[in-house]
Amino acid sequence: MRMTSQRSIILDEIRKTHAHPTADEVYVLVRRRLPRVSLATVYRNLDVLTRAGLIRTVELGGCPRRYDGRVDDHIHVRCLECGRVDDVADALLARARSRVEKVSGYSISGHHLEFAGVCPDCQRRARGRRRRKNAES
Repeated sequence: MRMTSQRSIILDEIRKTHAHPTADEVYVLVRRRLPRVSLATVYRNLDVLTRAGLIRTVELGGCPRRYDGRVDDHIHVRCLECGRVDDVADALLARARSRVEKVSGYSISGHHLEFAGVCPDCQRRARGRRRRKNAES
């Protein structure tokens, strides 16, 4: 794979954010630096960067495909309210992988683990709505 200036900028923008952007969000970020870039070019280069192992595709249940600049093994947690996705690093993951290999006999090459819940921001908003509702009663 040749590292073109477009690929380099796309890779840089994905690695700068921890928000796990969609292709459309990457496009908006990249257009700030490359105003003439097309959405098709961004999609094509996201695919090339993913196949090269420089970024990771994150496909979470019922959500648009997202991209992650971290390619190491880690866990994702997704908010059921706003769709926010965060990384969770934990030593437990390495132990779980080793245990799965031992129990199953498989040589594990990767995994997909997602937790779903409500993020702290959405929890605060919900508490605020409940307080206002109770005050109105």
